[in-house]
Amino acid sequence: MAETLLAILLVNSSAKGSTLVYHWPPDPVVPPRLRRALPVDLTASQSISQSHIQQEDIDPSYRWERTNSSNRDRSLSYTHSPSSGRTTPAPNDIDDVEDQEVRNKDKYENVFGYASEFLASILCPSTSMCHQKFQLTVDDLAFIGHPVCADWDDVWRFNSGRAKTTSSSRGGNSRDRGGGESGSPSPANRSLSLDKKISGQEKSDSAGPSTKCTWLHTFNFVLVLDLPDPSSSASGNLSKYFDILYDQIGFIVAAVLFQEQVLSNFVEQECDLLGSLKDECIRKSEPYTQYFEQALGISSVASAMKTLYDAIKSSSVAYLSIHDLPLELQLPPHLDDLLRNEEDSELDTSHLDTNANYSEAEEFWGTEMSFGWQLPALAPWKSLLLLDEIDSDQGQEAFANLRSPYITPEDRPVVEGLMRFLDTVNVTLSLADLASLLDWDLETQVFPTVRWLVLHRKAKIVDIINLNLKTVFTLPPKFDRPISWLFELASDFPQHPLPLPEILSMISTSSAKQTGGNHFFGSVLESRKDLIPLYHQVVSWMLKHDLIIVLHLRIRVVATPEVKALVKAQKGNANARKVQRLDRKKKRKEKTDSDGNNERIIERGRERKRTFTWLSMSPKSARKHSQNSQPTRAVSATHGRGMSQDIEEDGEDDDEADDENEEETEVDAETDTGSHNVDVPSMIKDPGRATSLQRRWLNAMSLGKDQILTRRFELTNQYFDGKTTDDEILYRAEITRKQLREVLHHYEEFLQTFLHPS
Repeated sequence: MAETLLAILLVNSSAKGSTLVYHWPPDPVVPPRLRRALPVDLTASQSISQSHIQQEDIDPSYRWERTNSSNRDRSLSYTHSPSSGRTTPAPNDIDDVEDQEVRNKDKYENVFGYASEFLASILCPSTSMCHQKFQLTVDDLAFIGHPVCADWDDVWRFNSGRAKTTSSSRGGNSRDRGGGESGSPSPANRSLSLDKKISGQEKSDSAGPSTKCTWLHTFNFVLVLDLPDPSSSASGNLSKYFDILYDQIGFIVAAVLFQEQVLSNFVEQECDLLGSLKDECIRKSEPYTQYFEQALGISSVASAMKTLYDAIKSSSVAYLSIHDLPLELQLPPHLDDLLRNEEDSELDTSHLDTNANYSEAEEFWGTEMSFGWQLPALAPWKSLLLLDEIDSDQGQEAFANLRSPYITPEDRPVVEGLMRFLDTVNVTLSLADLASLLDWDLETQVFPTVRWLVLHRKAKIVDIINLNLKTVFTLPPKFDRPISWLFELASDFPQHPLPLPEILSMISTSSAKQTGGNHFFGSVLESRKDLIPLYHQVVSWMLKHDLIIVLHLRIRVVATPEVKALVKAQKGNANARKVQRLDRKKKRKEKTDSDGNNERIIERGRERKRTFTWLSMSPKSARKHSQNSQPTRAVSATHGRGMSQDIEEDGEDDDEADDENEEETEVDAETDTGSHNVDVPSMIKDPGRATSLQRRWLNAMSLGKDQILTRRFELTNQYFDGKTTDDEILYRAEITRKQLREVLHHYEEFLQTFLHPS
């Protein structure tokens, strides 16, 4: 919704001047502006925002008014003709009739306090300013559009170098007027294809379709906004607000109108039609409202402007038809939150799992849905709820066109896959389960389909609902609409044994319970299984209207004093054993070093003796003596290498012991800081990134537990950070809900659980 939208205008210009062709609503009203703050008693009595305060509710001394020519004394603009021979009416009757005529004509000639011709002249800029974004601020009004014009020779043609194509719009608005289907090349591309068909003819300077107009030179489709207060929003949000309005509404409609003007001179014909009707109504002195009613019946542009305005103000999707060309346009549902402070917006949307920054939102949903949508994270453990709101609004079945027999063979596999998806999706299934059932890839098939459905408001992301309705719900902090709106919804509420207010009351009181029947099945159904199918429809209906919120289980790990004392005792015993082991290694090393020194002394003596003996021998005896002494030397060398290897291994053990001592010193220093007092429990904030001491605490919690439970606890405790929901734990750890309950039961003394919205 864009609450600042005041009107939609269509203006044009020609050699004869500028004209306001049509606008909607017929009598736009600018919300009052204040020259000073209202009294405290008046502002306290106002239960609605300033944009809805009526002019007559404000003292004139507090109200700011724009000075313009329409406030002049209207009696000076008209003279009374002399009376004819007929009976002269009373003076009061004459004044009343003339005032009515003046007011009626004034509505034809003025809008927003400005003369329509003057307003059209400033909204139709020169040729150099056409084919680009147009933004103008006058006092408290902002005008946004995209003016387009004919070329210098009064011929309307496409020019790929200066104008954007219409391929960016949705709903098949770039189809070929010659019978092509949605998704065909854009006008610029079609012009290239047409050039290839020209043979034996001289091409013009700007090739492609073109139309020689009679009089129309420029037109502009303009959105008129009540200029927001820049100080009421975060820095840069006001420009983003204007950009979204231009990109998703202003540019798309202007591009379609420009395309139809080039192809069939459509805009000029519509201007002629509406201008003739307006002149005729003025000539016949018909009421101003009658002109607008007749225009809606004969002009597709007029009816499209009305439909678009109503859809924007009601925050719904606008289904338009311009020259038999279907369009589907919309604005982000929470676009107006960009104009509020972050604190105010957070109060209204605190229950949503929204992305804190736009980069994450763009990663999940893309650029088009990153601003003003406030969507939850697109995750495999989420579910999808189909909406049926378009059935009643459009008077046709949702996705009826997908069952059409005229679908092309190329599109049939895609359509059949989408129909399988729609038939399979259920609020009790996660997106990961949906991908498994359809045998689809989650990232490349399921997620794009979900984005498409959410973008077109045919589905919404919700949390998984238990098949037996054993899900805990709560009510939102506040409803978007008044309480009286709930009673209006009651007529559409599914048939059920309990009235809607009573169900909401039960949900509100049951969510405060920490144990027992705090889920929907125990509090509302009172364990009656025969009512489960009926109340599945009730829950889905309430989720569609945002009447309930799902509460999720979150878990934290707490190291009790007993666990911390046990780990400390184990650490003391380990240190004592380590000291003993180091002492034994030290003694063994000293003994080894002493034995090695003795061996080396003996070996030197033997070598010296062998040297002298060898010198005194004859050559034949020396050779015989050397052959007998080689095994001894080999054994001695082998023994020496073994001693060296033992010494090296002892050295490695000493290095490892030194590393362990350093680690223990760091842990002891951490313990001595007082942050881990043994006498008080400690919460492990992030078990997935636990310190060495915290890992010992986690291991000590599993002493005496079954090995299967121990492995399951080691697998799941990394998600016990108080942020990860139970659905996410089940998906990431690949366990069932029953297995998670077993872990919570056997480790209950070390866990802290609480319920919180996702």
